Amino acid sequence: MKRLALVISLVLGATSPFASAHAGTGTATTLMTKELPDFPGKEGMVELVDFAPGEVSQPHRHNADLFVYVLEGSIVTQVGGEASKTVNAGEVFYEGPTDVHVVSRNASATKPAKLIVFYLKDRGVPPTVLVGHQDK
Repeated sequence: MKRLALVISLVLGATSPFASAHAGTGTATTLMTKELPDFPGKEGMVELVDFAPGEVSQPHRHNADLFVYVLEGSIVTQVGGEASKTVNAGEVFYEGPTDVHVVSRNASATKPAKLIVFYLKDRGVPPTVLVGHQDK
């Protein structure tokens, strides 16, 4: 019975149009996706990303230009070829589609961190790709 409940919860969670867990990159909830008529083939997407205390994401990149605003807490972030930096609540950072995000972690071992992420991406492509996995 426990196994059945687990399978049902996984299936329902995986098919929700409003929640997506980008494996190893925090817990993401899609708030909005909108085709951009002035940019054929492109869409904008907004996600809320929660990092548990001490959570560290796997190296990844995005099929998008993205603008990240830290709502709560602090994030340590680093893309390949750049120095790591700590971004605090109220601050922003940018990542391009070719940037490999080698470090992304909650700076606190005791407090959560929360981000709002604005994507500009090709319509229909997954927003996040773990490094070493097939792109698009």
